[in-house]
Amino acid sequence: MDQYTYKFITFLMGIVYCICLIRSSFQLIYHTMNKTFADCFSVKSLSVLALSLGLAGCGNGSWWSKDDEPTLEVEHIRKAIPSRVNQRESWAQDIYDITEQLGIPQTKENVCTIVAVVDQESNFVADPTVPGLGEKAVKEVQDRLEEKFKDKLGQAIGGTVAGYFQEVLKNHPSPEDNYLSQMRRVKTERELDELYREIFDYMSKHYHVSALTGAAKLVGQNIGEKMNPITTLGSMQVHISYVKEYKRQGGNIAALRSDVYTQYGGLYYGIHRLMMYPADYDKPIYRFADYNSGMYSSRNAAFQSMLNDLTEAELDLDGDLLLYNKDGAIRSQKSQSERELISVFAKNNFIITERQIRADLKKEKEKDFEDTMTYRGISKLYQEKTGKDPMYAIMPEVVISGPKLSRDYNTNWFATRVDGRYQTCMRKIKHLKL
Repeated sequence: MDQYTYKFITFLMGIVYCICLIRSSFQLIYHTMNKTFADCFSVKSLSVLALSLGLAGCGNGSWWSKDDEPTLEVEHIRKAIPSRVNQRESWAQDIYDITEQLGIPQTKENVCTIVAVVDQESNFVADPTVPGLGEKAVKEVQDRLEEKFKDKLGQAIGGTVAGYFQEVLKNHPSPEDNYLSQMRRVKTERELDELYREIFDYMSKHYHVSALTGAAKLVGQNIGEKMNPITTLGSMQVHISYVKEYKRQGGNIAALRSDVYTQYGGLYYGIHRLMMYPADYDKPIYRFADYNSGMYSSRNAAFQSMLNDLTEAELDLDGDLLLYNKDGAIRSQKSQSERELISVFAKNNFIITERQIRADLKKEKEKDFEDTMTYRGISKLYQEKTGKDPMYAIMPEVVISGPKLSRDYNTNWFATRVDGRYQTCMRKIKHLKL
């Protein structure tokens, strides 16, 4: 048997044994490995057959679960939810139905991952009250209105539209009960969101002027949606751009936003965002960090840390390898990480073009980034230079701020608090009989 055939069969053995534990198939391959080269074709046939049987035995189990793990029913999930929560049965049923729909096994680990994030973000309230939200919104409007409009719509149009907006806030729908007064009274994000939509709808109906028309053409979309400051919604605080990308039903943007404020809709998009991407994290805290600072930010921060050890520069370990506009589009300007990658590869005579590096970095929000020449090259250089195994994940260093928060926090604060809730949940259901 030649070495390549041997390696191929060994690889198949590993898959069948480790993933599905098909003992009989494993023994069959192991036995046939002792055959001569003349028997290679039969060995390959048996190996492929064994692999097929193994994969068939696996069913549709996903990356986040072992096939032999018991799963929780609705009543078990109810017990995983904190006892202080109202209507635990309803929340448990929705979590079960959504995970079933998305093909996520209801294991203890998966359920507690979901429960921990929901509890952190909203304490299991579909449309939670935000203390002082109305006054914070008014202050934001008064202090930064023109700046934000210019930032979103450009210098030429932004100032004009901001002026119209101010006039509407102070005088409509009536001077006695104007929008600014209504804004002060809002208690929840949904109320503030709906009020903003009402204001922009009023503007679009009553101010048919060239400035507004030009602004609408400029942004290429509903101007109210472009300017709406409520960008994270619902019980799991999912960004509206993610909701648009993975919407579960038709309808306009108003209907989509309203759906996220329902118990089921908020859970659906949050669970989808939290669970529907593969990552080889050895601890759930890194997935919690990703939920706050972006998919794969924990993995990418580790990549930046390895790059730091190969250069004299001090990179920010924020998990972003490229620069992005506020709408999420990649900027042409090189980030510090990209510049240092080019430098490190050049100094170590690693043959890779700048174009290839950029193409690889565009995959930084995907699992496939780990298969790129850039990722593998840095991992290899790191191991050679330091004598250490490449690191897969670390806590990204990202500051969290916004009008809904009483002060600035960081990703470590968020992830640690969620992880504490996760550990509490796991202890709570540890001895459940499944």
